[in-house]
Amino acid sequence: MVLRHALLGLLAQRPASGYDLRKQFERSLSFVWQATPSQLYAELNGLADAGLISADPPGPRGRKLYRITQDGREELTRWLSETSPARGVRDEALLRVFFLWVLPDGAAQEYLRGEAARASAYLETLRELEASIEWDDSGFDRYGRIVLEHGLRLAAAHAEWAEWAAAQTPAEQI
Repeated sequence: MVLRHALLGLLAQRPASGYDLRKQFERSLSFVWQATPSQLYAELNGLADAGLISADPPGPRGRKLYRITQDGREELTRWLSETSPARGVRDEALLRVFFLWVLPDGAAQEYLRGEAARASAYLETLRELEASIEWDDSGFDRYGRIVLEHGLRLAAAHAEWAEWAAAQTPAEQI
């Protein structure tokens, strides 16, 4: 159901084609929520069937422009203000840390340094994204910038933690 609301949020900003929504999703929302193109298009059809969005008749090359309806805005508002987000934690990389003691000598440090390198690379990707965007004062950009800052801080903290954790790990396992 979250993908449904993400698409409603994008369409609340402005009408868009499926292709435009996919590109906008990849450029911004994919850092906090993953979805394949087939999932996006299937969800657009479901939203239209539910009356939460409308689609203009297909134009050149079959391109449809989607718009949020009043019912869609009400559903987006309800989701934002009346429901609580799921906060389940499933992090396979951290789950593996619990069991690093099983690995041969030095492998735990190698794993944790790899985690630090991945987090640092992700941080750099986010910094490049931040530099590439021409921010304006629209609500979407303002709150998108706030979400991006969360990603920057989280990636930096993860890289720092992984370096610390590697230093806590003996070169030789017991």
